[in-house]
Amino acid sequence: MTTFKQERSPVSQSLSQKDFIEQYRKVRRFSERLCEPLVNEDYVIQSMPDVSPTKWHLAHVSWFFETFLLMPAVADYHSLHPQYAYLFNSYYNTLGERHCRPNRGLISRPTVKETYEYRRYVDEHVIDLLEKIDEGRLAQFAPIITLGLHHEQQHQELMVTDIKHVLSNNPLYPTYLERGPTSSSSVPPLGWVSFPEDIHWVGHEGEGFAFDNEGPRHRQFVQSFKLASRQVTNGEYLEFMEDGGYQNPLLWLSDGWATVHAEEWQAPLYWEKRDGRWWVMTLSGLREVDKAEPVCHVSYFEADAYARWADARLATEAEWEVAAQEVPIEGNFVNSGLYHPAPLNASTADGKLSQMFGDVWEWTQSSYSPYPNFKPGPGAVGEYNGKFMCNQYVLRGGSCATSLSHIRPTYRNFFPANAQWQFMGIRLAKGV
Repeated sequence: MTTFKQERSPVSQSLSQKDFIEQYRKVRRFSERLCEPLVNEDYVIQSMPDVSPTKWHLAHVSWFFETFLLMPAVADYHSLHPQYAYLFNSYYNTLGERHCRPNRGLISRPTVKETYEYRRYVDEHVIDLLEKIDEGRLAQFAPIITLGLHHEQQHQELMVTDIKHVLSNNPLYPTYLERGPTSSSSVPPLGWVSFPEDIHWVGHEGEGFAFDNEGPRHRQFVQSFKLASRQVTNGEYLEFMEDGGYQNPLLWLSDGWATVHAEEWQAPLYWEKRDGRWWVMTLSGLREVDKAEPVCHVSYFEADAYARWADARLATEAEWEVAAQEVPIEGNFVNSGLYHPAPLNASTADGKLSQMFGDVWEWTQSSYSPYPNFKPGPGAVGEYNGKFMCNQYVLRGGSCATSLSHIRPTYRNFFPANAQWQFMGIRLAKGV
């Protein structure tokens, strides 16, 4: 496995005119590169309400640049189609009515070809704007251009996770992309890294891009704690399953236990048992579960139950951020082309924290809520994160579907407690 290391974020609000053009083209090309293994039929399926068709993602990110950049910046700009604003608005209520999210899979038109034509149309106008814009206006629009690029990287990750769910519903177990085995002969034993109690600064501040929910930076007292040296593996999670983990109500939160019964959960999402052996659907087709890989596609309920079974707990997001501050941003990201968590190589483990970035998002026990003195931005952009700060939990660290340049220690991802389809896993913590 190739491990990628972050040198610096290539998407910065302080880029020059030429750099903005280069980064815009780079991010937009990568979205289309992720679509190269697909056939037209793959683009249009919506396998559940939380999944969006690939075609919709491609159009929505173009609508974002059209709505938040081109329309304010170009006086005579006109959309390629007046109804695209209705079809491809996601959740921005201040911008008007929008198509029902669970019905995105019913949008047969525009076609895939027309969707790419829409992207070309938006790209031509954005590049034309960036080539002609003066320094003052570039500074004015730099924040929204930067946000748009990071927004598209978020949707690139969703494209990977959503197409996996789409393909998993096909009994032919189709392959998105072939890959070889990544099994490691030996995974290092789980160790613990201790951190003393202290008052820490938490949240983003200073140079570089961050979403609004990563600030304001603030002080927080953190009790002494220990964090597991690596992520929980499939083999360790199998021990939980074989010990009756899904049958023991004492391990589960009340809503989790109700969900286990309502959804008939017996294993992580995409797992199935055949002739006494566990198999898992991957973007490379159906494979036998590799015990060395980090366990993936588990909900907060499952992560919390496993931690209780292991006589541990999940970290708070402040603990996670404190631990991650001095850890290099490197690991298995979407750039590796694996699109799947990889085993930790024992030869690279040295008793320190491993896999803090990449492979799987790590559930924390922290509810997704605003930091002290948080205020959403003005206008429609203020709807980006703030209004979702309810009934969700924070995840940290990125995954094998996240772009390397998109992640940082302060990044706050968030999902409902019952969500499984993202690349979500487990890292244990303990008090001292």
